Amino acid sequence: MTDAAAHPPLAKALWGATHPGPTLVVTVLSLALGIAAGVEPARLALLVVAVFAGQVSVGLSNDAIDGGRDAAVGRTDKPIAGGAITPERALAVAVASLVVAIVLSAPLGPGLLAAHAIALASAWAYNAGLKSTPFSIAPFLLSFGLFPSFATLSLPDPQLAALWASLAGAALGAAVHLTNVVRDLDDDRRTGVRGLPHRLGARASVVLAAVGIAVGAIAVLLGTDATTRGTVFFAAVLTVAVIAVVTAMVRPPGRAVFQLTMLAALLLAAQLVAT
Repeated sequence: MTDAAAHPPLAKALWGATHPGPTLVVTVLSLALGIAAGVEPARLALLVVAVFAGQVSVGLSNDAIDGGRDAAVGRTDKPIAGGAITPERALAVAVASLVVAIVLSAPLGPGLLAAHAIALASAWAYNAGLKSTPFSIAPFLLSFGLFPSFATLSLPDPQLAALWASLAGAALGAAVHLTNVVRDLDDDRRTGVRGLPHRLGARASVVLAAVGIAVGAIAVLLGTDATTRGTVFFAAVLTVAVIAVVTAMVRPPGRAVFQLTMLAALLLAAQLVAT
């Protein structure tokens, strides 16, 4: 079999290395938050594309930096570890995407530019080494805590998001981190990665993540008008948190709990827009 037949096209390989699911979820969240904040269409489009470019840079840099470790544990499902794209090329595209994200953020004002730059620097720091420390959760608390302010800082009269919104973002970020790695805990340990979830263990991480999801939902409920629609979404988010814990108790936690966390994120955004 030739290399062309063995590997997907370059564009498909690059997209596969961006962590497409989380990239799209975070992009949709930026759209939902922008709509909820009343950002005008032209500025909202710029914000959404900037966030998308930033997430592409984060995902690609993560897989580029982890390419050797992924290959060592047989993660050939990942494009870089499977040889479909070199780490160097992926990292080059990641840097280019990072530049695009910053350039597109600039017209939306210095506040949004600074917040987005800090969030991206935090995410890249996680990829570069913080993921292997007890403080691995810190970049998620910081980046997701800032995330609700992206919309409000994009307004003509920029301001930081309300404290409850930042709390909800940080709580959700903690849940994302704690559930994202549970499937790979053993592989990570073999390659020297020992972040906070590795030290807590899989089931404890999922339970703590469920608490984070619940805290985020409560923060949104208390911070907004408790309409019937908002209450329905609140109940749905809590249901997802309970399902995640039950899933983790009856079988070894895997990718499903992370997918449930992504669903909870989308439901939280819907809860916000609905209220």
